[in-house]
Amino acid sequence: TAVADKGDTAWLIVASGLVLFMTIPGLALFYGGLVRKENTLATLMQSFATCCVVSITWIVVGYSLAFSEGSSIIGGFDKVMLKGLEIGGLSGTIPETVFIMFQMTFAIITTALILGAVADRLRFSAMLLFTALWSVVVYAPVAHMVWGPAGLLGGTGLTDYAGFLGLGPVLDFAGGAVVHINAGIAGLVAAVVLGKSNKKNEPHNLALSLVGACMLWVGWFGFNAGSALAADGRAGFAMLVTHIATACAAMAWIAMEWVVKGKPSVLGAISGAVAGLVAITPASGFVGVQGAIAIGLLSGIICMYSATELKKIFKVDDSLDVFSIHGVGGFVGAILTGVFAEQAIGGTAGLLEGNSTLILAQLAGSLLVAVFSGVATFILLKLVSIFVPLRVDAHTEAHGLDLGLHGEKLA
Repeated sequence: TAVADKGDTAWLIVASGLVLFMTIPGLALFYGGLVRKENTLATLMQSFATCCVVSITWIVVGYSLAFSEGSSIIGGFDKVMLKGLEIGGLSGTIPETVFIMFQMTFAIITTALILGAVADRLRFSAMLLFTALWSVVVYAPVAHMVWGPAGLLGGTGLTDYAGFLGLGPVLDFAGGAVVHINAGIAGLVAAVVLGKSNKKNEPHNLALSLVGACMLWVGWFGFNAGSALAADGRAGFAMLVTHIATACAAMAWIAMEWVVKGKPSVLGAISGAVAGLVAITPASGFVGVQGAIAIGLLSGIICMYSATELKKIFKVDDSLDVFSIHGVGGFVGAILTGVFAEQAIGGTAGLLEGNSTLILAQLAGSLLVAVFSGVATFILLKLVSIFVPLRVDAHTEAHGLDLGLHGEKLA
């Protein structure tokens, strides 16, 4: 009788806690410090409530749709309400219960990331309904296509799979497409649908955001190294390259800001770090140290340009730069995975080792996820708006969501 590997199990339990730590308190504090003071509690509440809502939807149907057998696009209903779950049941070398919890934390943070794009104007009731629907209708199918049984983009259990458009499987070790492109595009669509803020958003407490960014950095080791699903050398490599890329991205953003604006800012430093974390996510189980350095430097530079220049050109009010950091960073990481992937680390060669097709696979898979997420998010927002107004009223938006939505405020 197969039994769980104790080392792998222990590591994945820790990794699950680290990824949950990324959302509450990490992302909550990161976003909470970046909004106006009178919106702080509402923004913290968004992350906290999303954690609660998505935990429930994941258990009820999300896990089944993502990780049970079905079509190439979405799973079936065999595991609704975790039907058939047993104490001795395994997923690979770890208990299925641990795998369920680990993947749940990914669904939670992906959904929570979206809210930063409209944190200062989204109605709480609309947020609850939207996050419940989005986690099931958008996140679960994308997770299935990339990681699920016989998924369209290269899921599990496939042998000699030709891949989407015949380009081969997409490499997404820890969620470049599933998490970051998915959330980044959804945030962009949400910002367009809700429209511009009536009052300019300005960070009120960068100390909170810095603490939150530090929590994200530490928690990300569970995100990336945990995605090895084992306590092995590949997990160690993923942890190492994650740290290197993050440091390089932060310094790249700081250097660019220093040159352009004359001073390096705290906001720039933490934004660069998150950009690096995002970009290395799909590549973390496939690239070496040199690849990580390149991914970090390029993501810091490109994401800074997106957050400062492209945002002005397109004039979309993405309050906390969800698309510029997560959407753009996710694309950068996915494409560069196709460049720097090493056969000896992840079993697939990239462009530098002679496999030019992988870049096309990465691009095609990323675009498919972006289109699916964008269209589905738009439809869901319009659907929610039929039942609940998406945006708070003008008075609440001007005077703060904390009092207007929750009857509370910071001293």
